Amino acid sequence: MAPKFATAINCIDGRVQVSVSSYIKVSYSVDHVDMVTMPGIVKILADNRDITVDLIKKSVQVSVVAHKSKLVAVVGHYDCAGNPVCKEIQIQEMALAFKTVESWSFNVKIIGLWVDENWKVCRIF
Repeated sequence: MAPKFATAINCIDGRVQVSVSSYIKVSYSVDHVDMVTMPGIVKILADNRDITVDLIKKSVQVSVVAHKSKLVAVVGHYDCAGNPVCKEIQIQEMALAFKTVESWSFNVKIIGLWVDENWKVCRIF
């Protein structure tokens, strides 16, 4: 049986990688989580006007096409150096980032995850 994949659009911050991967593996019964990372990635996707968005999209597309990922998580986190704003603003940006990812029409489930100050992951949408 082929392994099951999911995709996380996540910050480069190493403090969140293991928590996010573990949460997705357990919660969505997948074997592997492809990570598409950049500093402040939620803000980049929320603004949706930078050439960087195309690079992120292409990375997600590789995961969806080559690995047959059926789930894409947009991840924000506490103490983000690449997007140093409060949780409330990041959640608003995550909603906009979610819409950007949704507009790519990859026919996958999209979720939003928040990683708190204790590195605990929770689904916010």
